[in-house]
Amino acid sequence: MILGYSSRYIPPFSQDTRTDEIYYIYSMQISYVYILECSDRTYYTGITSILDKRLIEHQKGIHKESYTYSRRPVEFTDINLAITTEKQIKKWSRAKKEALINDEFDKLPNLAKKKF
Repeated sequence: MILGYSSRYIPPFSQDTRTDEIYYIYSMQISYVYILECSDRTYYTGITSILDKRLIEHQKGIHKESYTYSRRPVEFTDINLAITTEKQIKKWSRAKKEALINDEFDKLPNLAKKKF
């Protein structure tokens, strides 16, 4: 399951050649939450900013102390689950998304949108 993915590159600054003014472009590094299914049918949840690289690290067993090292091979869970989760989160209110971002999971049920 992948909750976010983008490969957009933003240069650190651009210059207006007419005025020689430099404009700095600030961009947040995009992070991804992912869920892998391990060979023993357990799940591993992780976060990374370079998804492809991290999956390869899990598959090759680069980090011997990691949970997935002895549970290889690993694979992404069903892409349909990721799509369903993405669609669900997109329908949430700003307040509910902020609760998720801020690890305020106990608030999520009370922030459900109600249609009257």
